[in-house]
Amino acid sequence: MCLIVIAWHARADLPLVVAANRDEWRDRPAEPAHWWGEHPGLLAGRDLKAGGTWMGITRGGRFAAVTNFRDPSDKRSTARSRGGLVTEFLLGHEPPKAFLAGLADRVHEYNGFNLILGDGESLCYYGSREGVARAIEPGVHGLSNHLLDEPWPKVIRARAAMQQALVDRDPALRLFDVLSDTEGAPDEELPDTGVGLELERRLASPLITGVTYGTRASTVLKVAADGAVHLEERSRDADGDVVNVASHRFASSPTAVTR
Repeated sequence: MCLIVIAWHARADLPLVVAANRDEWRDRPAEPAHWWGEHPGLLAGRDLKAGGTWMGITRGGRFAAVTNFRDPSDKRSTARSRGGLVTEFLLGHEPPKAFLAGLADRVHEYNGFNLILGDGESLCYYGSREGVARAIEPGVHGLSNHLLDEPWPKVIRARAAMQQALVDRDPALRLFDVLSDTEGAPDEELPDTGVGLELERRLASPLITGVTYGTRASTVLKVAADGAVHLEERSRDADGDVVNVASHRFASSPTAVTR
């Protein structure tokens, strides 16, 4: 993912709400969100090149998502796929903090990343550039290709949109609106991540269009206090138009088997 906005215990009846855009090269093969055949308790899209995923949830209520850390000076073709971290947590049983404690010794195997992990009881963030796991406090948070809650223009707008959406009985419609936003930002508000001004401009909007690289999918996930889960993923083409919708509803349970 390259934009994630999360409401964690910001509403009593919806303890977890996530809206996210996955930005990726168009030629990287992937499958939309589905229940994995070999792991029937895992709901996620699938990266067909490396085998992992960018975001997923299990019948037991485990949730995970990853973004990369944008730094063109530190990118190794030999690094392991960051999507493998998502599936590793989702298929495991460790609480988020315990999983992240065990990750510290092998962070160097990956290019820069940000990882969000939850098990229904806790929600944690780990940025490989910080190297410290921290609990995500109740409220609304945003993440792109830097640190959690870094005030990039699209992160600020997405957090504000989440706050407004939570007023609605069903926040999904407003959240999909912000995930469809192609508005950029003034040059003076853009971050300098080393990719040059022209590319910073193109990457500044929540929805990125383009033939070679851009937003491949927009996802809204809602987890209710009674365990009801609804995940809707909208696949997008190079123009940003929705070309497929995957919608999944189920009841989560801590005793559910993932594998």
